Amino acid sequence: QVQLVESGGGLVQAGRSLKLSCAAVGKIFSINAMGWYRQAPGNQRESVATITSGGAINYADSVKGRFTISRDNAKNTVYLQMNSLKPEDTAVYYCKADITETSTTWASIYWGQGTRVTVSS
Repeated sequence: QVQLVESGGGLVQAGRSLKLSCAAVGKIFSINAMGWYRQAPGNQRESVATITSGGAINYADSVKGRFTISRDNAKNTVYLQMNSLKPEDTAVYYCKADITETSTTWASIYWGQGTRVTVSS
């Protein structure tokens, strides 16, 4: 059973920083792409940043230059460093990972439980 365990959300003033972490735990053979998504009240879930197993990275235009995604493959963990936070960054942030559990199974998509980030003005 694979789970994604997120941490690092909270309440912060505009202009400050937060770092989110997401660790994949359980039976894991390999992890392909990992990423962070967010959903604000009344909005659809949107992609924030993604990183492949090879290190290719994509950011949403709204966070470019402020957020940095990284991963530690030895720890099966992905991070999101969020700097210069704005009130519009307020949302529940979800981790997503494409994980293969054994050498003979197909990859499956897993989601974390979500961690709330609130940025006050």
